Amino acid sequence: MAARKRAANRYYSGPPSDHFDGTLFFNPDGKPPGRFADLLKWQLGGERAKWPAANPSPFHQARPDERVDSGALRLTMVGHSSLLIQTAGLNILTDPVWSERVSPLSFAGPKRVNAPGIAFSQLPPIDLVLVSHNHYDHLDLATLKRLKETHDPLVITPLGNDAIIDAAVPGMRLSAHDWGDRIDLGKDAAVHVEPVHHWSARGTRDRRMALWAGFVVETPSGKIYFAGDTGFHGGANYRLMAEKHGGFRLAILPIGAYEPRWFMEPQHQNPEEAVQGMKLCNAAHAAGCHWGTFQLTNEPIDEPARKLAEALDAERLPRERFRALQPGEAWDVPAAWPQEPEPTTGTQADKRR
Repeated sequence: MAARKRAANRYYSGPPSDHFDGTLFFNPDGKPPGRFADLLKWQLGGERAKWPAANPSPFHQARPDERVDSGALRLTMVGHSSLLIQTAGLNILTDPVWSERVSPLSFAGPKRVNAPGIAFSQLPPIDLVLVSHNHYDHLDLATLKRLKETHDPLVITPLGNDAIIDAAVPGMRLSAHDWGDRIDLGKDAAVHVEPVHHWSARGTRDRRMALWAGFVVETPSGKIYFAGDTGFHGGANYRLMAEKHGGFRLAILPIGAYEPRWFMEPQHQNPEEAVQGMKLCNAAHAAGCHWGTFQLTNEPIDEPARKLAEALDAERLPRERFRALQPGEAWDVPAAWPQEPEPTTGTQADKRR
């Protein structure tokens, strides 16, 4: 019997490339998402840590300034992968989610265990939104609709996701791009759309029909790398970022939703890998996201932050250099990390005696 013809891509039509076969997107030299049988094995296998129904942040909801200028860079955690970046007069949201659940259903699916770190009504004017891919914990159509009504920002997203957003939020200003594209924002600012190792789906019949990506925000105040959601992939994409961009003032990297490793390793890096990613991409500072708000996988709620601290200690890196941010926490990121002191040689030590 002839093989069943593959369904056409409902979101994107374009020529084949090194990460698009004409119908579906893929990770070059990478691993595809797990099979349905693997998903069932994980879901029925137990070993899932019990999260509290409510886990309030130790930080009060933030009330951000309207703008941040003069070379400053301020990062405020909303929750999960939603962060407010303020620098060079720009206000940027990453993967904004203010909804109670990250699910196609309003009454089921992962539920928020802490309030957004910024009340929606307290947001400053939002100029730009970066949407990394179409999983429900990153692309929240209800939040995008609210942003369209109150802020009318430009949304930059990888190929295919614009079709999903446009169908639900007519009139939203959308800019869809492939890996390697550069978008000029004016005033010496730009966004680069960059490869990460992940996948996409909104349901059971659209897997890998829309692209996934990270972003580099280039500003007069320095470069910021938002990796979105990614597996470590041997560090390949981090090395590429260092080669292409030189280094970063700040990298925003996922540290959660990584257990069990046999299933999650290709798509979600763990805290130890995030520390290696910070080093490989040559980031002066890093902020951990994708943890502590929605339970997606097996690990305990506080494990990502604990393992991040342990990984930094093992690498003899200051814990302040890579912070696991919690909702409402704001961080004024320094311009650069101080240089490590020169090791004292025997001759120098003798001279001091």
